[in-house]
Amino acid sequence: MKINNLLFGLLLLSFGSAFAQERTNLDLKDALDLLLKNSNEVILANTKAETKKYEWQQTKDHQLPDVKLSGQYFRLTDADVDFKLNSGQSSGGSGAPAPQVNQLMIGQANASLPIFAGGKIRNSIQASENLYKAELAKSSNTKEETALKVIEYYAQLYKSLKTVELIQDNLKSAEQRVKDFTNLEQNGIIARNDLLKAQLQLAKVQLSLEEANKNVNVVNYALVTLLKLPEGYKIGIDEHQFDGNAPLTAIATSEQALQNRKDLEAIHFYQKANENNIKIARSGYFPSIALSAGYVALSLQNVVDVTNAINFGGGISYNLSSLFKTPKEIKVAKSKSEEMKQTEAMLSEGIKIQTQQAFENFALTQKQNKVYQQAIEQATENYRIVKDKHDNGLATTNDLLDADVEQLNAQINFANSRANVLLKYYEMLSASGLLTSSFNLTK
Repeated sequence: MKINNLLFGLLLLSFGSAFAQERTNLDLKDALDLLLKNSNEVILANTKAETKKYEWQQTKDHQLPDVKLSGQYFRLTDADVDFKLNSGQSSGGSGAPAPQVNQLMIGQANASLPIFAGGKIRNSIQASENLYKAELAKSSNTKEETALKVIEYYAQLYKSLKTVELIQDNLKSAEQRVKDFTNLEQNGIIARNDLLKAQLQLAKVQLSLEEANKNVNVVNYALVTLLKLPEGYKIGIDEHQFDGNAPLTAIATSEQALQNRKDLEAIHFYQKANENNIKIARSGYFPSIALSAGYVALSLQNVVDVTNAINFGGGISYNLSSLFKTPKEIKVAKSKSEEMKQTEAMLSEGIKIQTQQAFENFALTQKQNKVYQQAIEQATENYRIVKDKHDNGLATTNDLLDADVEQLNAQINFANSRANVLLKYYEMLSASGLLTSSFNLTK
């Protein structure tokens, strides 16, 4: 009974271990959806955009009137009050005794509305709005960059998984070859040296498999961490995504890339904000004009009560030091604007070069894919011919093992080329600023 329980427990453990190793297929679009929801970089970029939005709203409040309410209470100690309205009476007359005053209360309400400040408020609002739009564009660019990073990991994981699969198949062949050579060597048909070569080849394949499994674990962990999936999650990939059935063609020119790239759009809005800052600096030449109004209520105990004391008017102010400071502020603002113009020009040139390079890289991977596909056919046929010759004593063991290695390399190269075609296609979309939009991802 104990033995049966032990066997049952071992069975459950082996089943649990097998289950833990199972991989869950994750489509590329689903991976990118997870990225936009969970990536720290994307969340931070969205938060920065929200902060700029609130700063913009805060700047718009500067055109609203300032309204202040204040109240004061003072306790007085035996104050001497000279009531001036009764000064016409003779000082020696028998008037009423002076009132006792020991408290004073004052309440005020003041409002001030800016009318003119040389365009400073209006341009400050526009500059803040342009900074918000620039941050939005930077946020979109961050999504493009992180999405491409996920695609790179995704393609690398496919390469690693496919390499493991191919090496495992090759390992089975190598193990069978060692068994066959062992029987042939025992029967004196082949030399022991040939058996040793087959065993050495088997050891090399085993080492290659260990390294391939290590690569799978490293890339899987990086992708799981980036997507915030549970630790230990095993990502599987449906290789039909790499079949190339979709029309993978260039869809954007460098001119279109200049219109779509979000990093260039952010620079454009930064430049507009700099132009607003030049106007803000020039506002120092002008005076500030504001309207004001107020209400005062006052009560001096036993002496006077004042209510409905309403006042209104306007004011003008001018800082004479602006005549000396403003020219330098304008020069600084213009210099920053010129810096941004040069940055925009340099980025535009870089985008054109990057777009052309991405197109050429994509075209090259398509050609390579066709060559590697032909190489598989050639390597497979070559291995078949060499094996037939070896079986008939017309080819050496070295020839057979070399043909086997060439066949495995051709299969791995073709699998890698399939991933590279897809990767270079999305790199081309990224260079054109169309990566996330091609997946219809939620912004």
